[in-house]
Amino acid sequence: MTRVSTAYARHQPIFVSLLPIVLAVATAACAGSGSNATLTPGGASAPIPSSVGDPAEALQNDFVAVVQRISPSVVQIQDSQGLGSGIVFDRQGDIVTNAHVVADATTFTVTFADGKTDSATLLDAYTPNDLAVIRVQGNGEGLSPAVFADSAKLQVGDVVLAIGNPLGLRSSVTEGIISAFRTGVSESNGSMLPSVIQTSAAINPGNSGGALVDLTGDVVGIPTLAASDPQLGGTAPGIGFAIPSNTVKDLATQIVQSGHVVNSHRAYLGVQVGASSGQGAVITGVVSGGPAANAGLTAGDVITSLGGAQVRTPGELTSVLAGLQPGQSVSVGISRPDGSTAAVTVTLGTYPGG
Repeated sequence: MTRVSTAYARHQPIFVSLLPIVLAVATAACAGSGSNATLTPGGASAPIPSSVGDPAEALQNDFVAVVQRISPSVVQIQDSQGLGSGIVFDRQGDIVTNAHVVADATTFTVTFADGKTDSATLLDAYTPNDLAVIRVQGNGEGLSPAVFADSAKLQVGDVVLAIGNPLGLRSSVTEGIISAFRTGVSESNGSMLPSVIQTSAAINPGNSGGALVDLTGDVVGIPTLAASDPQLGGTAPGIGFAIPSNTVKDLATQIVQSGHVVNSHRAYLGVQVGASSGQGAVITGVVSGGPAANAGLTAGDVITSLGGAQVRTPGELTSVLAGLQPGQSVSVGISRPDGSTAAVTVTLGTYPGG
């Protein structure tokens, strides 16, 4: 079974063998040069003109221009346990990154592309979507906020550049394409990301929280996960996942404005589940007053379907749930401890924020 793992460097890099290191990946980009870029809080973009003449040289020049444009917006984040990457979000000094980058820390050292450093503190982390915002103490003076594109406009095959700080090597750049769009991808900590972009751009530990940009230099995602295959004994090269820029913009803006996520936009069933030998997801606990409890589901029931989709494992349950919407009424197929079966209608709630 293929697994994914986060790409956050919690140890100093060892340049002997990369086999134990699970790669992470990034995504996405609008192929083509020049664009009417989306505004990000505190920043605006200017189109990057295409080179003329030889197509290969033109593409190379586009890559160089993109790197020059986005590099000032990508930072290195370090605490006592490790390091990762982040993106300057606005001129207040807010920086968005992955929640697994900040982990349990509340204070950080931020290093900018020009080598300058500043201290930062945590505003909030929302672990269900693996996003966090920290704020530098210098109040954002002289910062270059990135521009966040509309990730809904991305297509498979679009070119992407991934920029971050893998293994502590600041401002490293790789390139690839958007390979696919996935829903319900599970992280190693058990969190389920509702929507991710799969990419072939190579990302190593320390790239988490960095920038995935298109050929105009606009951010289309944050690299977060890498695929690994235990049967092969290592990573699955060219398979990684990034959180779409639309999700990043939405949740980061909520954290900046309210101090926490107010509305996750994620469907919520209100149960804890366990495995049942491929026969469904066993309910091990029900949240009092939650959607499942209100519909009469109890511990010991086994969920075998949700919204018409078969459920064989807890992973399948969370994957199906990730594709549903709060407020939606769905049929939940269950088998009871006494061997009877039933179909129960549940009105989904909103995954708790804050």
